Amino acid sequence: MRQACDISKRPENPDQNPSPEEITGILKSVKRIAVVGLSNKPERDSYRVGLYMKKNGYEIIPVHPNITEWDGQKVYKSVLDIPGKIDMVDMFVRAENIDALVPEIKEKKPGVVWFQLGIVNNAAAQALRESGATVVQNKCVKIEHAKLI
Repeated sequence: MRQACDISKRPENPDQNPSPEEITGILKSVKRIAVVGLSNKPERDSYRVGLYMKKNGYEIIPVHPNITEWDGQKVYKSVLDIPGKIDMVDMFVRAENIDALVPEIKEKKPGVVWFQLGIVNNAAAQALRESGATVVQNKCVKIEHAKLI
């Protein structure tokens, strides 16, 4: 039990996040969501979140370097491989791995980048904000959608 309460495993605090009203606006305006790290294993959070968002009318674009199909859809190896505009990139990757993805996300120019619950990388968030994206950190898009929409 002691290990489960180890505060050293908690993420740092986000340097800033949009307000609940701004998050509501984001969730009402985005349509195409690239989910980076989307698993094809139903027991994983990324799978459940992706399916929930898809069932709630969002176009989910799976991104994962090691799988080829998710829920009958083609999986892209990277954000840059996705044709067309992306409204949001939803990140299911370790915080320390986000830095390597920032250049391709900036090149794709989504309006929103969302770091899932437990994921905070303030340096990457700042770099993405400087490129014009709104960044949400340490929040679950499914939980926020269920709560606010």
